[in-house]
Amino acid sequence: MVKSIVSAVLEKLGSLITIPEEIKQNVELALALEEEIGKLSVHFQDIQSVLQDAESKQVKDGNVRNWLKKLKDVAYDVEDVLDEWKSAKLKPQIEKEVKEIGNFPLFKKIRRSISSLTFQTMLHYNIASKIKYINQQLDCIAEEKDRYKFGLHKDVEESQRVITASFIDEEEVYGRFEETTVLVNKMVGENSSGGSSLDVISIVGMGGIGKTTLAQLVYNHNDVECHFDKRIWICVSDPFDDIRIAKEILEAFKGESSKLVGKDNILQEVRSHVLGKKMLIVLDDVWTEDATKWEQLKNSLKYCSLGSRILITTRKEKVAIIMGTMPSNSFLLHTLSQEECWSLLSHKAFSGRTREESENLEDIGWKIAKKCQGLPLAASILGGLLQFKRTREQWQRVLDSEIWDIEEAERNIFPPLSLSYYELPLALKQCISYCAVFSKDMIISKDELIKLWMAQDYLKGVRGEEMEIVGEEYFDELKMRSFFEVFKRDELDSGIMKYKMHDLVHDFLQVLMDTECSMIVNDGFEELKVDSSCERVRHATLNRKQATPTEPNIYHFKKLRSLLIDSSYHDTSSLSPYLPKLFDQLTCLRTLNLTNSLFGNSVEELPDEIGKLVHLRYLNLKNNRKLKELPESLCELCNLQTLNLKWCDSLKELPSGIGKIINLRHLENERTDLSLMAMPKGIGRLTNLQTLSVFVVTDNSNASTIGDLQMLKHLRGHLKISGLGAVCDLAEAKKAEIRKKEGLRTLILDFAIPKGLMSESLLRTNNGDLLEALEPPPCLEKLEIWCYRGLTIFPNWMMGLTKLSHVSLGSCLHLNSLPPLGKLSFLESLYIGEMRRVKEVEVEFLGVDREETSAVPSSSESPSSSNIAFPNLKHLEFFDLKEWESWMPLTTTEEEHISVMPQLRSLTIGSCPKLRELPCYILQNTSLKQLDISQSPILSGRCRKETGEYWLKISHIHSITIDGLCIQANSSSVEEFGVLQLQPIHSSSSTLEFFHKAFEQN
Repeated sequence: MVKSIVSAVLEKLGSLITIPEEIKQNVELALALEEEIGKLSVHFQDIQSVLQDAESKQVKDGNVRNWLKKLKDVAYDVEDVLDEWKSAKLKPQIEKEVKEIGNFPLFKKIRRSISSLTFQTMLHYNIASKIKYINQQLDCIAEEKDRYKFGLHKDVEESQRVITASFIDEEEVYGRFEETTVLVNKMVGENSSGGSSLDVISIVGMGGIGKTTLAQLVYNHNDVECHFDKRIWICVSDPFDDIRIAKEILEAFKGESSKLVGKDNILQEVRSHVLGKKMLIVLDDVWTEDATKWEQLKNSLKYCSLGSRILITTRKEKVAIIMGTMPSNSFLLHTLSQEECWSLLSHKAFSGRTREESENLEDIGWKIAKKCQGLPLAASILGGLLQFKRTREQWQRVLDSEIWDIEEAERNIFPPLSLSYYELPLALKQCISYCAVFSKDMIISKDELIKLWMAQDYLKGVRGEEMEIVGEEYFDELKMRSFFEVFKRDELDSGIMKYKMHDLVHDFLQVLMDTECSMIVNDGFEELKVDSSCERVRHATLNRKQATPTEPNIYHFKKLRSLLIDSSYHDTSSLSPYLPKLFDQLTCLRTLNLTNSLFGNSVEELPDEIGKLVHLRYLNLKNNRKLKELPESLCELCNLQTLNLKWCDSLKELPSGIGKIINLRHLENERTDLSLMAMPKGIGRLTNLQTLSVFVVTDNSNASTIGDLQMLKHLRGHLKISGLGAVCDLAEAKKAEIRKKEGLRTLILDFAIPKGLMSESLLRTNNGDLLEALEPPPCLEKLEIWCYRGLTIFPNWMMGLTKLSHVSLGSCLHLNSLPPLGKLSFLESLYIGEMRRVKEVEVEFLGVDREETSAVPSSSESPSSSNIAFPNLKHLEFFDLKEWESWMPLTTTEEEHISVMPQLRSLTIGSCPKLRELPCYILQNTSLKQLDISQSPILSGRCRKETGEYWLKISHIHSITIDGLCIQANSSSVEEFGVLQLQPIHSSSSTLEFFHKAFEQN
């Protein structure tokens, strides 16, 4: 970690810092500043050259470890000073642009120019003074460096790698029966790689999870032993030496070491020995990502008999792919169950004890087994430790200890984890180390973690890559190396995948970052212990188990760069009195998370002091639902990249100077349109924006217009434009150039008229031309249209959306009939709601040409692709169509030539009280698995079990729910669908459902 910080400082010294021309006129100041910067660069360059040797020696030398901590502290201080300098230079430029746009009088511009020059001079005197002080500290550090006599560029010493063999005592293994069976079947079954004689099968998993043990079980299984002519076990480890591996294969055949030299000679001999033989070769502990080291050896092995196998164990999915593993042959190994973990631990711990002794310790033993989190290595090590602890008190001490405080655990469990860590590139080490700041068992959102990495400046792209793209690559790489595991998909948060770290990985990272990352737990702030180590803490999570009764000691952590406040126990309202001093004291913060629980009381305002957090890049205010406004001082945070305002649904306006936050990339403001009246002028200046969840349109001349979206060319993901009912100027709508925002995947167009703007002229406005002007990019995947007042709702651009998979149409009160949505060939889910004038769903809804169909002669051939309506639709929902009476069927002729919804899986009809019937293409649809009807009495009666006239026609459907009562359920359908929620969050019923789910989750 020290190396990465020093490298970052040198990079900034080399590229970011230039002395302005106006300061060069002050010769004395310019020379002093240049001298101090030059001295700083020399110091860090000298230190960088010996860092590898220093980091290797710190493992055994506490003095070196201390020296590195001092160096790291100074490097952080330099980063802060350089960042402060860069920010201070940026602010006058921003102010100048704002004033020029504002047409300020000439004399005011001259006065501001003089003031700016004075400010710049004072700033650079201050910066020179700070750098001089840091250089004095570095002089001392450099003197200490010379005493340690470090060598140049020595490789970091890594943990000793264990050499494995094929032997195993199966009585010592618990669990893995199912995994062994699956892999043995793969070993002795048919090839899955087409014509190749050699299948590659990989066991992938984190260190200590039991990959080698599973490979040994498979290797020694009786079926495997009988199936192959020759079995060979090779421990590969790192580096990957293809010549050594080839010689070990020859030694297995010949019974003696090969004396051949020359790669070609060795590989030719390997080929001759494997020719025609059915082989199993286990390559245990493979790390290499260099395909060229494997290809030639693999080619020499391909002359073996059909049915041969190579079994690989590795920590990295990427290695499995490089070694030629097909997806179906990649076996991701999971942790043991709690019972299996207990069996393994108790087998060792209770060895040599009487039954009474074992029973006396069993309750504590179970709790210790839970600490292992299913990791067999941990269970085995702790079980061996407990074997020599005789009393309950000794076992209790093991239970109460953090796992890194247990000497045996640190000596035996952490080395496999450290191998994975030290093998990482420098950039990835920074990223994964930062995760030590999170609470154990924390569920991690990939997107949020990337933004946190961005805030710490860890994501430096090459070739001008966006930081977010670099972050995606880093996260995926760490996931493939088993540092993260998939936890669940969060349906309350747009179906975003969530991840977590194994507890022991988290423990290892906390040991690694012991002085830098801190978990602060308080039962009242007065109990926080404060000592000199506070100065070194850079990232902290504050778990508030009590509201703040006294002034919090968190102020003493003055060098904090990250403060994540956990409001699980207490809402953010209790923090309000302390925020001004918090912002005044913790001025190094780059990340501040003030997220509230969704239904908790919240802060109502942010103090002006937030403008002092000049380094701040990430500010999360999610769920602060009583927050009414943001101070103008927030706009002084020119480095801010992420501002999260999700569910701040009392927020009336954004600060008018928001255009000054020119580095803002993510403005996450879902659900703020419930209260926001407009977007401030200047938002179009935020040209780095990638996320803008909601843009509120108004006819207020002091606010932004929809045309200001034109400059936001990098928008991606989700965009909702609300208040479109107030737009009368088509030119402004076209100016927005929505079509050119190719990163957008979801677009929500809300034509509701904002409060206070209701007028006869707006109510009579036809939105058809406006909808045409808002053409989305062709790669759009989800489209929602609400409160549209046009007579038709099928714009010319709709058919060009070839990736459109979801459509929602709601509260379109002027529509008498539904558009021909059946033409959308990629559509998978469709929601139609609150259409008060629709009385019939006509055949035109299917999007097929009736005249063309009737002209086709009758035949037994299947319908052509052009006569398939909704060819990919899987989920269909109608809600609150109060006047809907008839769903028109096809004629007999049309049924012969038109296929309708051949992939439909679920149909939901709610609050359609006049609907009398369903067409045959629904009743006889054999793909339909789930039917849900509610508040539609006529239709509900006809679908009643046994008694309804439709029952025989719908009884094939696996899951049928009528008015909330499940009258038919098939376990497979329940497992597949769970609780369906097709309607989007913006409809009234789905909002209720959302609150219900959110309440349960909280």
